[in-house]
Amino acid sequence: MARLAKAVGVPILGDTELFAMAINAIAPKDRPVIYGITGTNGKSTTTVLLTHLLRESGHDAHAGGNIGTACLDLPEPHPGMIYVLELSSYQLELTQSLHCNGAVLLNLSPDHLDRHGGFTGYESAKRRIFAHQERGDIAIISMDDTHSQSLCMNAMVQGPATVVPISAQGILSQGISCVAGKLYESSANETKMRVDLGNAPALQGQHNGQNAAAAYAAARHAGLSVDAIAAAMMTFPGLAHRMETVGSVQGVRFVNDSKATNADAVRQALGTFAHVFWIAGGQAKSGGLEDLQDQLGAVEEAFLIGEAQDAFARQLKGKVKARKCGTLENAVSQAFEAAKNAGLSDAVVLLSPACASFDQFVDFTARGDAFRALVGGLEARQKQKRPA
Repeated sequence: MARLAKAVGVPILGDTELFAMAINAIAPKDRPVIYGITGTNGKSTTTVLLTHLLRESGHDAHAGGNIGTACLDLPEPHPGMIYVLELSSYQLELTQSLHCNGAVLLNLSPDHLDRHGGFTGYESAKRRIFAHQERGDIAIISMDDTHSQSLCMNAMVQGPATVVPISAQGILSQGISCVAGKLYESSANETKMRVDLGNAPALQGQHNGQNAAAAYAAARHAGLSVDAIAAAMMTFPGLAHRMETVGSVQGVRFVNDSKATNADAVRQALGTFAHVFWIAGGQAKSGGLEDLQDQLGAVEEAFLIGEAQDAFARQLKGKVKARKCGTLENAVSQAFEAAKNAGLSDAVVLLSPACASFDQFVDFTARGDAFRALVGGLEARQKQKRPA
């Protein structure tokens, strides 16, 4: 049907484009502000974080798009409203007129290549988030991967928007950086430490440093003060299914990272903990675990599930102890026993699958909810064993 529509010149419009058309029909002075956030990983956390920062400062901010509420189901626009939209490559490729006052590109790595006909098509879809920006707008772009870095440099030369580079790998001479849990703001004249994320429990890890840097840049563009941003980051509750601690049983911590459906997302999780009992598997994506070979030092043992378990076992052979468990229920039970018996003070059972969920669950949310329920069952049984 899509091929036929293209062949006869009929435009294919997604809900994001219908949303954009409705906003563009409003007189410019009455339009809401729109912040769009895209990237291979980190979109959801950054979207929710920026919305939290804005609301804590009294703004009428609403998150939607590829997360939670669809664009067309968001509250009706009015002057002073701010929309924060998570935008996937699927949505952006069907969007022709969306104007983002603030556009964020967090990172770019191969994903959904079958949909876009290769990486060039995927990157092209992501670039559309900047297509209609104007003077006074802000483009927040990562410098931490080669594809994003190239796009950032081009935008500085060619784009009408103000470009703010971000990094979680080193302190930039200009832009927003997060290194060792501290957020820095750099201009031509000085670099100042702005926020200590050591006291923000939901923003630990290098990946969250990148998310925080992007949200900080957007919040500053929206007029928030440094102090207001710092205070709100301390109260950010985090995102369900993304590095979410869901329980602790007999000293073993359980972390739900079901949203980590590709190797890049898993890399972030594995780099956060010292002793990991890792649950991985599902419906594999291109490359499997190949890109994680240098990140396995913290893995005590892997517990493999779903369609990918045989392929993952082969990829991990000789590198990490691994066992095939089949189902998530078996994996949770066996990972808990192994972690409990390891005698480690900081053992973590981590669900970070590096796979889509569709072989066993309707989506990553259902997979994460099942993990949470299984941990709840372990906690309940532990309580029953305690003497009255």
